Amino acid sequence: MKHTAAVWGPTLDDGRYRNPIIYADYSDPDVVRVGDDFFMTASSFNAVPGLPILHSRDLVNWRLINHAIDELPPDFDRPQHGNGVWAPSINYHEGTFYIFYGDPDRGVYMTKTDDPRGRWSDLTLVHEVEGWIDTAPLWDDDGNAYLAHAFAKSRAGFNSVLNIAPMAPDGTHITGESRQVFDGHDDHPTIEGPKLYKRGGSYYIFAPAGGVSDGWQTVLRSDDIYGPYDDRIVLAQGETPINGPHQGALVGLDSGEDWFVHFQEVDPYGRIVHLQPVAWADGWPVIGRDEDGDGTGEPVRTHEKPDVAAETLPTMVPQTSDDFEAARLGLQWQWHGNPKFGWHSLTDRPDALRLFQQRVDASENLWSVPSLLLQKFPAPAFTATTEVRCGLEEGTGHGGLLVMGSEYAYLSVRKTTDGVNLIQARNTSPSEGDLDTVVERVPLRGSSARLRATVEDGGRVQFAYATDDAGFESIGEPFQAQQGRWIGAKIGLFVAQSSESAVDGGYCDFEYFEVSESATHD
Repeated sequence: MKHTAAVWGPTLDDGRYRNPIIYADYSDPDVVRVGDDFFMTASSFNAVPGLPILHSRDLVNWRLINHAIDELPPDFDRPQHGNGVWAPSINYHEGTFYIFYGDPDRGVYMTKTDDPRGRWSDLTLVHEVEGWIDTAPLWDDDGNAYLAHAFAKSRAGFNSVLNIAPMAPDGTHITGESRQVFDGHDDHPTIEGPKLYKRGGSYYIFAPAGGVSDGWQTVLRSDDIYGPYDDRIVLAQGETPINGPHQGALVGLDSGEDWFVHFQEVDPYGRIVHLQPVAWADGWPVIGRDEDGDGTGEPVRTHEKPDVAAETLPTMVPQTSDDFEAARLGLQWQWHGNPKFGWHSLTDRPDALRLFQQRVDASENLWSVPSLLLQKFPAPAFTATTEVRCGLEEGTGHGGLLVMGSEYAYLSVRKTTDGVNLIQARNTSPSEGDLDTVVERVPLRGSSARLRATVEDGGRVQFAYATDDAGFESIGEPFQAQQGRWIGAKIGLFVAQSSESAVDGGYCDFEYFEVSESATHD
């Protein structure tokens, strides 16, 4: 497999960058600076490994370096779409990195490490509670520690308020009552995602409000950690096409500059990541460009890069393509539930990924299958290509290339009594238990083929295939990718086996997974 250039790059040639800095679903991003290094984490919900760790030297170019979670609680052995790891925060305190996150069904969790590239600690259940989300700590100058949080209405029965609770300095437990510090029902409905900072003796809470798609960034300020807090909208869409600009991280540089990392929800790509300059006026931040001087900025599309110590860096983006030559799966891959031994091998066939058939229910609906190996859409338009060779018994199952969201479509190899077929199928209501619909079936002379999905700007997907040295031919009808529950659409590989089959041991080998600029087909 040839290595291809990034399909989306944030770096411009004139010392500037363009937004989004990451055109991929790193939802609810949070960033911490330690010296000359920046580290980001993001929501991962039911995907495993969870809590991605990204690294940058300039706040513009990012690369995946780790995950903080290898496994979720046993309930996630089957996919729990939209549940799990919500809106984490990453902090650095006295030589230790901390990540806190709220699982709305279980409580507040914490993991820590002294090396973000190494192993993170097992999860600590800081507070067992239902409905707490978007947790973020602050270690105050006097040694006291606090945890800000919001509420999930679906579990707590209410939202639009922010609370702060006292916390043990080691981050392991809450030490007292959680107190409401702000009610956003009147002016900032659905306020959530708080990040707690202290600057110049004042306490600041950065919090999104107004909803994911159409909201704005609110900042609260007080001289007391428990308030009362004054409020101001410091970033809104305005006249730009960047909707709902909010929820992220304030990052200060040694140069004196401040920056704000946030997301924008773009269906079906999920919550893509932007970077905005921050100015201060009368003790309040102004994010983005404030041309009318009213204190509320608008997002920038391009801007001068941050003034950091790092030298000029090449464009870097989170990993996508994989030649499967390494000893471990690339960091871009996530399973749809807790992985199990025997799902895959990188050694049974050298320089290839072998996925073994996993039993699913008789309907062959992939919605509840945890062994889907997927990654995020990496750009508005791109092509994903793989070569698959399957060792399947007749009628046992199938495997291939999948686009997954609240609806899904795939191109798979299946062995039947009529021989080996290439199947293009889709499912528009998988969560309701609907069966897959076969759109087109093509006979194959063998059990191998090259499979391709071309994604156009807007998420329209066209599948194609090729055999031997022939060119690619389109198959099936175009499919409109849809976001999943709180996540963007994902693309990747699968092998599934009907529970009615009496034969085990089937597999498919994937020679590579290549992401490149969009291709066209005949």
